Amino acid sequence: MRAFISLDLEGLPHIVSREHLFVKGALYGEARKIATEVVRVVAETLHENGVDRIVIADSHGPMVNILVDETPSYVKLARGFPRPMSMVAGAKGSDFAVFLGYHAKAGTGHATFDHTYSGATVDRLEINGVEVSETLLNAYLLGEWNVPVAMVAGDKALIETDVKEHLPWAAGVPLKESFGRYSAISPGMDGIRDLLREGALEALRRVEKNEVRPLKTETPVEVKLRFLNSAHAETAALLPFVERLDGKTIRFEAKSVEEAYRVFEVLVLASAGVSSIVNR
Repeated sequence: MRAFISLDLEGLPHIVSREHLFVKGALYGEARKIATEVVRVVAETLHENGVDRIVIADSHGPMVNILVDETPSYVKLARGFPRPMSMVAGAKGSDFAVFLGYHAKAGTGHATFDHTYSGATVDRLEINGVEVSETLLNAYLLGEWNVPVAMVAGDKALIETDVKEHLPWAAGVPLKESFGRYSAISPGMDGIRDLLREGALEALRRVEKNEVRPLKTETPVEVKLRFLNSAHAETAALLPFVERLDGKTIRFEAKSVEEAYRVFEVLVLASAGVSSIVNR
C-alpha cells in the first residue's frame, strides 16, 4: 500500500507565533522539531500497519522544514520551493493521502494563522463556486488523480468546517483549538502522539473498508481569485485568458484542476514578485 503525506506548519500543535514560521524566526527550531515528530509518528504507524511506500511532501514556506536526519529510512521526502504541484508534489499513484498541520482558510474566526495558500497575496479562492482552503484545493487535485484524503490533522476550526462538510470520510484529528490568530491550546506532545496514532489507524481502517473516496469537481474548472492588493489583480489580468471582475478579483477557466493549480501557483508567484519590486 502507498501513502502520501503533506505537511504544513500553521496547524501543528503549539505553533502560535510568527517566529515559528520563518527560517530566521527565533522559534523556528522548535517548530521544526514538532513538525518532524508529527510526521515521524504518523509515518511509523502507517509503516507498522502495512504501508510499504510513503512519500512526504514538506510543504510550508521554503519547504525545508523537516529534520532530514530524523526522517525514517523507509520514506521519500519531497523538499524545496518552488516546485510543480507545490503541496502535493509526489502524490500521484498513492492509494491515499494524509494532511498534517493544516489550517483554516482566510477569514475563518478562532483559527490560528488563517490564510489560503499565500497570506501575503490571497484573500479568497473559489473552485467552481466553492470557497476553498488549502485542504480543499489540494484534495480536489488529488481527487483528479484518484487519490482520496483519508486523514486531516490540524486546527480544530478546519476540522469542523471544510473537513466535516467536504471530506466527511476523512479521519479528522484536531491538534489545537485556537483562541485567535496568534493563540491556541493543545495537548502535550505525549497526548498529540496518541491522537496521531489513533487517527492514522482509523484512516487505514477506512481505506481498507473502502469508506474513503476522491474529492471530485466538474471540468472545465472555473477559478475566482480575490487578491489582497489591486496591483496583484492588475498583474494577473495581463494574461489573455484572465478576466478582471473588479479591483481585486479575477476569473479564469482551466481544462482540469491540475491546470488550474498550475496557473494559480504562477499568479501567486507573480504577485509576490510585484510586492517585492514595490517594497524595495
